[in-house]
Amino acid sequence: MAKYQLFGEELLIWRKKQLSKGGRKVDFDWLLDLGGGLSWVTLQKLLIDPNKSLLLSESLEALEGIWMRHLEDKTPLQYLIGRCPWRDFDLAVNASVMIPRQETELLVDLALKRVGNSSEGIWVDLGTGSGALAVALAQSLYDWEGHAVDLSKDALSLAKHNLEHLAPDFQTKLHLGSWWEPLQPLWGFFSLALANPPYIPTSVINELDPVVKDHEPRLALCGGSDGLMQIRKILAGSFKALAPGGWLIMEHHHDQSDDVLKLMSQFGLVNVSFEKDLQGIKRFAIGQRRQDLNSN
Repeated sequence: MAKYQLFGEELLIWRKKQLSKGGRKVDFDWLLDLGGGLSWVTLQKLLIDPNKSLLLSESLEALEGIWMRHLEDKTPLQYLIGRCPWRDFDLAVNASVMIPRQETELLVDLALKRVGNSSEGIWVDLGTGSGALAVALAQSLYDWEGHAVDLSKDALSLAKHNLEHLAPDFQTKLHLGSWWEPLQPLWGFFSLALANPPYIPTSVINELDPVVKDHEPRLALCGGSDGLMQIRKILAGSFKALAPGGWLIMEHHHDQSDDVLKLMSQFGLVNVSFEKDLQGIKRFAIGQRRQDLNSN
């Protein structure tokens, strides 16, 4: 990898010039970190002592080009760089998948809390996208059998790449199709299912930030007129697909908690509850299939 040496003062003058063109300082410093290899901590040291020299992994011209494109058409920096930090690893991302959000990391923690010390089982990541949840589950539940499903061939290709690079010792099986459909031979055996489905109501899509609405895949965002269309599809198949005692944990829109919990109960799940996100908003719905094998 090429290295570009310069002094802190030169970088800081250039940084100020780029920020004068627009955009958020936090985004630009994120670009310096992920795109240029200059950590936030190192940047803070340069602000105190600009006489220090430093090495960047990209030239100032290349970084400026990325920043200008971000300003001009609002393309997410994650797509322009091709990387997104998530939990404790870096995912490859592109425009075929939604950029993983920090709040979605909690889905993994909630899942691990529910399965406890179970030494084996079968999990599935429904609508895997970049494979973020699948990678995290594979790294944490390494004695389990894993599956990941997506309707997009391009998304599955990216998920495969991330799984091969970030969880190479765990063979997660990838399936092309809609939610539970391609998993029919395994219905009744899933101990854990995670889903971050499209849940934005159609009427709200155009109100989203241009960085999201103009660039992230509509397939991964739009949940129909009330935002619950895909959630209903997942819940409709959950009772047959989950093993007795199996857990389903889903992310949803900020104002959908009561509706999703009610739907979970209507579709036969028990021990239904919610969890809040990092801002204290009810963001996750949790349900379980009854332990009784003869329940229907």
